[in-house]
Amino acid sequence: MKKLLLYIFLTIFTVATLYPILNVISISLRPGDRLLTTSLALIPPDASFQSYVRLFTENPFLRWLWNSTLVAVAVTLTGVALASTAGYAFSRFRFRGRNFGMAMLLTTQMFPATMLLLPLFIMLAKLHLINSYIGIVVVYTATALPFCVWQMKGYYDTIPVSLEEAALIDGCSRWRAFYKIILPLAAPALVITALFSFLTAWSEYIVAAQILQSEQMFTLPLGLKQFQSNMTTEWGLYAAGSVIISIPVIALFLFLTRWLVSGLTLGSVKG
Repeated sequence: MKKLLLYIFLTIFTVATLYPILNVISISLRPGDRLLTTSLALIPPDASFQSYVRLFTENPFLRWLWNSTLVAVAVTLTGVALASTAGYAFSRFRFRGRNFGMAMLLTTQMFPATMLLLPLFIMLAKLHLINSYIGIVVVYTATALPFCVWQMKGYYDTIPVSLEEAALIDGCSRWRAFYKIILPLAAPALVITALFSFLTAWSEYIVAAQILQSEQMFTLPLGLKQFQSNMTTEWGLYAAGSVIISIPVIALFLFLTRWLVSGLTLGSVKG
């Protein structure tokens, strides 16, 4: 009986989770810009790919996709590189200001990114980085890095220091012991860091709307906002773009999930 109730609950939860996604797909397949319909069919009887064709032929969607990919990849690489090294420093070394630095990283998580937007905007304006990819990458990395450093530091704490000590005795340098032994063992944490950094940059709108002012530099969220106006909204294009935007995220998550599982067995010590 308990299993039956559990299956019923999971089924209802799954349907409630999938329905909004299927509804967006249905809207993208409806001809015109119909948002509401009396039909309960998820796939409309007059379904067409007109919205997808218009998305690529009548709009600079590929340009927005390239801009978002460029920014997200840059933020991911920067976030992984800085979080992996900073987390290692906080975990393994004892230096003046260590506890204060960790407390400051934790404190930044208490404030939403929108509260930091004004000081960040002023800083970027003084550095002449407004309307530049470097400026948006700096902001996204700064907002994602505190969490990534904390979770990398916590994972490094679970790795025995004796592994590094054995490598140092065998003649490895500190740096070689770090990237040959510690990084492979920390693969699951690196995957989480990469995912969090990528998602921070991929679908963010508010910060990008303030920093990126040229239409040629618009990312996907800014581009999709162009389909919405005061009088009307092109729901077909909006839904089609949303579907396409979600595909890279799902693919990346599935790919890194497999790596996450395999990373748990890396660096195991034979008895």
